[in-house]
Formats: sequence, C-alpha cells, structure tokens
Amino acid sequence: MAEKPFWETDAPKDAKEKHLDRSQKQKAKAMARAAGRPYPNAVDNIAASKSGKK
Repeated sequence: MAEKPFWETDAPKDAKEKHLDRSQKQKAKAMARAAGRPYPNAVDNIAASKSGKK
C-alpha cells in the first residue's frame, strides 16, 4: 500500500510547534504569489519549512 501524504498522518506525540524564520516566511509568500494567491497556505508554509532545514 502506498504511503499516506503527510497531511493525512497524525502528528507524533512529542511534536512541538515550530515557527518559520524570516527567510522561510519570505519563501512561503513568494510561492503563494507565484501560484496567484494573496497569502501563503499550509502547503506553502510546509514547503518553506522543509527547504530551510539545516
């Protein structure tokens, strides 16, 4: 069976809130503008957070 997309899986029990830093927010806003949206949605935020991993 194929793996579920991340938005259909439960968060781990020890998961903590993580906020985007300034550059990640800019990336999310740029992705939203490129897609024709006035502000970023959850997919933009998640993609920006993953692209900024160290």
